[in-house]
Amino acid sequence: MATILVVKTSSLGDVVHQMPAMTEARRNLPDARLVWVVEEAFAPLARLHPSVDEVVPVATRRWRGNLFSPATWDEVRAFKAKLRGIASETVVDTQGLIRSALISRAANGRRHGYDSASIREKVASLFYDVRHHVSRAMHAVMRNRALMGLSLGYSLEDNGLDYGLVRPPVDAAARYAVLLHGTSRATKEWRESEWIGLGKWLHQQGLEVVLPWGNERERLRCQRLAGGIPGSRILERQPLDVTAKVIANASLVVGVDTGLLHLAAAYSVPLVAIFLATDPGLTGPLGSGPIIVLGGQGTSPAFADAIRAVEEKGLLSGGEA
Repeated sequence: MATILVVKTSSLGDVVHQMPAMTEARRNLPDARLVWVVEEAFAPLARLHPSVDEVVPVATRRWRGNLFSPATWDEVRAFKAKLRGIASETVVDTQGLIRSALISRAANGRRHGYDSASIREKVASLFYDVRHHVSRAMHAVMRNRALMGLSLGYSLEDNGLDYGLVRPPVDAAARYAVLLHGTSRATKEWRESEWIGLGKWLHQQGLEVVLPWGNERERLRCQRLAGGIPGSRILERQPLDVTAKVIANASLVVGVDTGLLHLAAAYSVPLVAIFLATDPGLTGPLGSGPIIVLGGQGTSPAFADAIRAVEEKGLLSGGEA
């Protein structure tokens, strides 16, 4: 049985974008053993994918902040020993960064990755044994799928995206909307007044508004939003696999450009994506459920635009985009 080691470490959205490629690899190579190297924070999410036989956590983000600690280098040596102990025949680096290329170089097997014209950090391509050309104009999901297919020797089929995630049982009595207000850059954040305006309308539609957070800044924002949205609930900080279940069972998810947005798309939850500073054509949500994308680079949609779109598409009444 061939063992295939896949390197896609971060970020959250990138990890979700890798999932359809894992589904296709399993479909085309049913007897292969699929091992996924992923950043430790996202390991619970990778383990949700039924096609993945083993998840190997890596801690490059934490290590960078503790380079002079002996414990850090003990962990690095243990991680490299773990990789060497995996009898992988093929390594596919779909991350395409120098740090991910170094990880692939430390593993056993023939190493595949993007060529220098297809990769953001061109030096990374020097670490691969086989280099593949994949257009940078493609959506991130499609780039992952294309590289996996080229590396593993199968052709992609146009049969829709399958993220492989199993949706947990739905509590029909619990109707709620999740507002994903947190994101990695201030330029991608929606104004709090827009969130409150939308949240008030959702409350009037009979939905509880759920507010997740991931850091102290987002927690404080949650408190302000909750103060303006009647009956809203601040979600306790919890592991990603637990948060995934909350998102999977939502009646509606509204979010800015953030990793959890793509998780909602993966679960086919009715979704409204608000883009203000990035191009949704390259990294926007893709999925089989109803998806509305508002805005784009340099735009600023209002909450009234989101309400109008939800009503027009019937997202709260089972309509489809």
